[in-house]
Formats: sequence, structure tokens, C-alpha cells
Amino acid sequence: MTAFDYDIAVIGGGAAGLTVSSGAAQLGAKTLLIEKEPSLGGDCLHFGCVPSKTLIHSAKVYHDMQQGRRFGLPEISPPPVDFGLVARRIQSVIDVIQVHDSVERFNGLGVEVEFGSPCFCDEHVVDLNGRRISAKSWVIATGSSPAAPRVDALKDIRYITSKEIFSLEKLPQSMIVLGAGPIAIEMAQAFSRLGTEVSVIQRSAQILSKEDQDMADEVMAALEEEGVRFFLNATVTAASEDSHGKHISISQGDRSVRLSAETLLLAQGRRPNVEGLGLDTIDLDYTPKGIVVDNRMRSSQKHIYAPGDINGSFQFTHAAGYEAGIVVSNAIFHLPRKVNTRWMPWCTYTEPELSSIGMNEKQARQAGIDYDVWTESFRENDRALAEGEERGTLKLLLDKKERPIGIQILGPRAGDLIGEWIAVLNGGMKLSSLAGTIHPYPTLTEISKRVAGSFVSPKIFSPGIKKALRFLFKLQGSR
Repeated sequence: MTAFDYDIAVIGGGAAGLTVSSGAAQLGAKTLLIEKEPSLGGDCLHFGCVPSKTLIHSAKVYHDMQQGRRFGLPEISPPPVDFGLVARRIQSVIDVIQVHDSVERFNGLGVEVEFGSPCFCDEHVVDLNGRRISAKSWVIATGSSPAAPRVDALKDIRYITSKEIFSLEKLPQSMIVLGAGPIAIEMAQAFSRLGTEVSVIQRSAQILSKEDQDMADEVMAALEEEGVRFFLNATVTAASEDSHGKHISISQGDRSVRLSAETLLLAQGRRPNVEGLGLDTIDLDYTPKGIVVDNRMRSSQKHIYAPGDINGSFQFTHAAGYEAGIVVSNAIFHLPRKVNTRWMPWCTYTEPELSSIGMNEKQARQAGIDYDVWTESFRENDRALAEGEERGTLKLLLDKKERPIGIQILGPRAGDLIGEWIAVLNGGMKLSSLAGTIHPYPTLTEISKRVAGSFVSPKIFSPGIKKALRFLFKLQGSR
């Protein structure tokens, strides 16, 4: 039997890598974690979820300061934003969370941590800083990075990505955002609220292209009301830079437009971090989307796993954590546990927020599924009215057997509201049971109870039920 240096070794100290490392070590496996960056935490902590949501909240507070009149309060005009202070607050939040992701904490859990850029020498051995290290099982959890420009014209001008945007020294007076996915739209609204003139360029006819168009269009309308400009069905034809800023020429059918801005934000998707790992040396299958894995998170080399962004399936931190749990089950417990992402939730943190679980209408049509739609408006929710947050809709999709296949929520705190549906769907709870639950009043969560009630009510108050009750209990009915 071959003797290995470690039972399991993990490459990448982001959400997936940290979850596998801590789980494996606490279960008694000799575990090594390798990270190329100076600190653990990955993109989520340093360039993604944490800094973006911190920035979004700061922008919301600044925006709300100017909305006093809507709430019967004095109208005020706060001074311009000092982005240096915002950036320092972002870093302070990262620093607090960094303690949880520190080397010391993981050493305490039994994980050995090394820093450097490993490269596979063979299927079980990597070269790290001139040392050969072997492991029985390997986990590649190197995540993803902002994709390079898709247009050659953009390659010769300076731009920023999510890796630079949270540490800008000052607030840009103007910004062009290339792309209209979740990161692009979140940043467009946040910087617009802080005082930047923002223009968004999108190749297709819809922002948030994976979402239903009615929901995405409502998000776009909200941002347009706040001053964000959108250029859809747009193709970049030229780009240049001079002392006055960045200049982007676009075509929209027969129309040509030239946009100028101080800052250019590139947010056109992500690419898997596969470079420098020596994957070709060990004949491990990967594509431009990421490492190819099966439903047990195994690569073509069955002892090498690839959870998280690196496999290109779901680029969410919570998905990475879930997939990491699948790896621990297979690599440590040796239980053939498979992924089940039917009820994978996600959320775009604009205002209003847009969250989803299961299928939306676009996906259901693509899958050829017949469905019915039940909706409930936040305009009918008393808490939303009280808080001036009545914009948005909850959309429930039922298949022809009247089973839920997906829920989308566009509205205040939609990312939190989807939590009830996560429990309902994963627990197999009936809509009639949800309709019969007691929710505190007034809360936004009542919207979920109400949409379930809307579905159940016609069955309870049907003519047949009414007729039967009149016969059985001699009801007189209304006159």
C-alpha cells in the first residue's frame, strides 16, 4: 500500500476549500490546505459577497438619507460621499470575518496550512515551493476570477473588475458597466446611489438574462428611476482612452452611440482558475467552463474532487459549501452521496431584491413543462406598505399536478423571504399546510402564506363544498 503524506489535500482556501478542510480534519483525516493568496477566505470574503453587500448597504443608507420626504420627514442633502471612508468600512468588515477564516483557527481544527502555487507532478503528487507533497485524495477548489474582455478593442484600455472596485481611492464621477449580470447590476445601483453617473451596456435584450424577463425588467425600471442608463442589444465596436477618460462606441441596430466615463467596470462573467495547476500533466478533463465533475464532485481522476466555482455549475458561495459537503461524504466517509441541486436558491441584492428557488418560467418553458402561475403583490402586504417598499411580486409556479416547481420573489428582503420556501420545498410541505400556518402580523413573510392561501381558497370555498355544507348542516346562506 502506498504511503501518502496526507489523507486529503485541498488546493484553494475559499468557501469550498475551507469547508472540506475543516470537515476532513475534524473527522480525523490528516489534512493539508494550500492557498496561493496571502490570506484565506477566497474571493467571497475579499472581492465578492462580503465587500459587495457591505458596499450595497452603505449605498442604501446614503440613498435613504435623501428620501425623508417619502416618509413624512425633513428632506436633507447629505454632503458628497468620501469613498475612502466607505472602502475602510468594507475592509473593517472583512477583517472581522477574516478571524473566522484565519490560519490559526484552521490549525486549531487540525488543518496544516501552506501558501504557494502548487502544480501536479502526477495524479497524487504536487510540487509546492520546490517540495513534492503527496495525498491519497485531492480537492481542487481554486474558484473563479473575472473573465477577460470579450472584445479585442477593450484589451488596450484600462478597466477595473470586482477585484479592484471595493478599494478605489475615490468615488468615480462616472462609470460604464460592461455586462448586466448580478454583479454588474448590484454595482450599478450601488455606485449610482453613492453619486456616480452610471451607464450599463448589455449585449442581449434583457438584464439578468437567467431570470424571467418580467422580473428583470422591473429591476431595470427601478434602477432607471434612480438614474442608471441602460443600453441593451448593444455591441461594442471601439474603445479608447485619453486624459478625459474611457470612451466606448456601441452599435444598437442602426444606431451608434459613443459613451464616455471616468471608470470602466468589466463584469462579463467569470472564468475558472485552472491555470498553473498542471491539469494536462495528469490528464484531468476540463473545459473553458471549468473542471468536469460527476454528481459526486469527482473529476475524471476519481480521487480528485472539484467543488465550487471551479466546476462552473453554480457560482454561489452557498453552492460551494454544499458541494464541499458532498466531497467530505465521498472522500472521508466513502459514502456515494450525490448532489441534488433541484432546490438551489439564489438572490440578486438590488433594491428590490430578486431571489429564486427551483425553476422560473424561462426554465420551465425550456424544459417543456406545463405550469400555472400564482402571484401575490407586495402592494397587498401591510408591512411593505408601512415601510414604503410595496414594489414587487412573489411568483409561484405549479406543475399540472399542482406541485411547486419554483418560486421567484421580487421585493423587499427577498433573499430572506426565500428561506421559508427553502424549508417548504426541501421538507415536502403541502401548500395547504403553509396556508394554515400562523405568521406574525405585520410581516413581509405573510406574502408566502397569502399566495399559498390563494391557491387553496378556491378548493375550500368551491360551489361543491358550499352545497355539501348547506345540505349537511342546514346552512341558510346569504340572502
